[in-house]
Amino acid sequence: MDRRESMKTMLLGSLTGGLVMSGCSPEEAAEQTVTPAETGGYGRTEAEKLRDNMLMEAEFFTEEEVDIIATLCDLILPASADFGSATDAGVHEFIAFIVKDIPDHQVPLRGGMMWLNHRSIKRFGDVFTKATVAQQKELLDEIAYPDKATPEVAQGVKFFDRMRNLTLTGYYTSKMGIDDLGYQGNRPNVWDGVPEDILQEHGLSYDEEWLSKCVNQENRDVMAEWDEDGNLLT
Repeated sequence: MDRRESMKTMLLGSLTGGLVMSGCSPEEAAEQTVTPAETGGYGRTEAEKLRDNMLMEAEFFTEEEVDIIATLCDLILPASADFGSATDAGVHEFIAFIVKDIPDHQVPLRGGMMWLNHRSIKRFGDVFTKATVAQQKELLDEIAYPDKATPEVAQGVKFFDRMRNLTLTGYYTSKMGIDDLGYQGNRPNVWDGVPEDILQEHGLSYDEEWLSKCVNQENRDVMAEWDEDGNLLT
């Protein structure tokens, strides 16, 4: 299994536990009912729209930090034969925004990048983005597997875990990532009723009239109708 498929498997396995990201904290959310007409179809209150604009205009990361994030994103989730890389999906921009929306990410990410640069300089004589791809992967291999990591790189392990979660969240909530997952949305399925062996196990059976009218897939588009006594007509 390659790196990209491993990331996809990790994501799918964690979906039952919810997304790794959350929105604004409850105390930040105003308790009010807003109709689409009141927000011009945007679905946000005036205060929320003002905050969104403020976040979009603000900058937190330096250009050098954005370069590190972009490099890490594509090392975590590189392009495949069918889909682009994390940065092709704009994940680095997503992370640059999310640290403004959720400030708790700011210190851990900035501190983690400082740690990574220091580690790269110590090992290879230059900052992380100036190292070769092979050297970058060597550094990440030290912190990508918590069970194998040494105490010396504990800070790097925490940083990389956060970066990996943010990268996966950003990618698999983008259009490209959703297409990559093959998510089709809600679609009607074909149901032929409870299996016969299960019915027999519970001493039950279908009424033949109901079977012909309700389970026959040729009639699946026919709306059932009842008379005043509750008898099935069609």
